Amino acid sequence: LAGQNNSLKLLAEGLADHGIASIRYDKRGIGESAAAGPEEADLRFDTYVEDAALWIQQLQADSRFSSVTVIGHSEGSLIGMLATQKTEADAFVSIAGPAQTASQILRDQLQPRLPDALWQQNEQILAALEQGNIVTSVPPELNMLYRSSVQPYLISWFRYTPAQEIRRLTVPVLIVQGTTDIQVPVSEAQALKMAKPDAELRIIEGMNHVLKAVSLDPEQQNASYSDPTLPVVPELVEGISQFIHTSEMRRESNQSLHRNVPN
Repeated sequence: LAGQNNSLKLLAEGLADHGIASIRYDKRGIGESAAAGPEEADLRFDTYVEDAALWIQQLQADSRFSSVTVIGHSEGSLIGMLATQKTEADAFVSIAGPAQTASQILRDQLQPRLPDALWQQNEQILAALEQGNIVTSVPPELNMLYRSSVQPYLISWFRYTPAQEIRRLTVPVLIVQGTTDIQVPVSEAQALKMAKPDAELRIIEGMNHVLKAVSLDPEQQNASYSDPTLPVVPELVEGISQFIHTSEMRRESNQSLHRNVPN
């Protein structure tokens, strides 16, 4: 990308205006966390989940905060689901999170782009990785995706189905999806909602994958990914803030009822 879009920074600042603190961190191997990144061959999807869980636990132990809500965007949606399960965080928000496995998303993205022969090879590789098997022979055209050093990570990622994991959550859940997201369609959010019927679903008209108000025009989409001056959609900030405050009020009410119930 030509520059930063600052979408999550802008979301955090918007939440702060509503009295909600947040913590954001660079995941292992990226930005200020580059030194913490293992060799690619040693990286696993669960590494990111464990890191998120540790941050949540640190916040839970901090008396300054009355509750902890996990917000996961895109790939981070699944990470957030799993970390919430591990830590019993108080609520969970999925933004632009897929419902299908990562392997199926790759299929959907690659099938229209690959010639038939290469598509068949791609399918054989994906099927092997889904079974937990390393593939030793990868066509040069697919090596960027399936190089040997990244295959263990893909195997660890492919074994999770977000629609199944969101069903395991016992805390309040908000599912948010924009209608001009060119990476994750609205149907994925609807599938998450189907898997978790008691979740709140909020479809935001005109919001794209980086949380900006952008049409489906390719030039506008591309520009938005590198434009920090574009604000995040206000409805996103309002919706998440309302969800967090409502969840906290319900939790406090339940705790009060619990204290008043005689033994």
